[in-house]
Amino acid sequence: MTTSTKTPIVLIHGLWMTPKSWDTWAERFRAAGHEVIVPGWPGIDDRTVADIRSNPEALKGVGLKQIADNYERIIRALPEKPIIMGHSFGGVITQMLADRGLGVAYVGVAPGQTAGVTTLPLSTLWTGTPILSNPFGRNGAKPFSKRHFHFTFGNDLPRAESDQLWDEYAVNSYNRVFFEGVTSVLNEKNGVTHVDYSRPDRAPFLVITGEIDHVVPPAIGKAIVKKYTATGSPAIVEYKEYAGRTHRLVSQDGWEEIADDALDWATTHQVREPEAAV
Repeated sequence: MTTSTKTPIVLIHGLWMTPKSWDTWAERFRAAGHEVIVPGWPGIDDRTVADIRSNPEALKGVGLKQIADNYERIIRALPEKPIIMGHSFGGVITQMLADRGLGVAYVGVAPGQTAGVTTLPLSTLWTGTPILSNPFGRNGAKPFSKRHFHFTFGNDLPRAESDQLWDEYAVNSYNRVFFEGVTSVLNEKNGVTHVDYSRPDRAPFLVITGEIDHVVPPAIGKAIVKKYTATGSPAIVEYKEYAGRTHRLVSQDGWEEIADDALDWATTHQVREPEAAV
């Protein structure tokens, strides 16, 4: 039996989603010979969309540090450091893991901003309105309406087609995650999503955005990159934007191009770990 020598890949899903949202990229990367690990956030784990909707209790009160710590445990159990890719809030977690030095390359696919990145377009604020409008629901797990899904994920589609995707993919929110993400934006030093933007030994990081994304529009992606590069750190941080793409970068028609670009960039730029002495 032969073992792949290709770098393993960890894929981190975002808010309102499950590991199922990565089925496209995961299958493509496995076909290319990579081991791909796609864990669910604590409370989601390997549960079905229908099960989570019917019983979202396990999502309540779970925060970003708990989620990042869970991924760290999974990654440290791997025989080698992986390439880490995260979508949306999964991109925030990817940056938190990068700050812990856990990967050989990182890709943020429409990544949310970490502490101190204050760019917040109106469309981004609107995506959080159903959660942020009720501060007493901070530790809740609010259902994700079909209407709001159409604005956030399906804005390139007729409502009926967007509703079909909601049926297949969408789950309740981790309200605490959203509150922590937003409050960290204005608290660079002590926010939950604090990272060291000047870290010189961080493995290369690629930020990808879609031109018509309502959740993480290009302005946010560019602001994230600027936050890192403005420090003068020698660590590689690059940016790529795709025309006509929404927040659904991992499954919108043409996703194959983005997946291949992300994989090629990560494998080309990955930091080779020194072999352990025998």
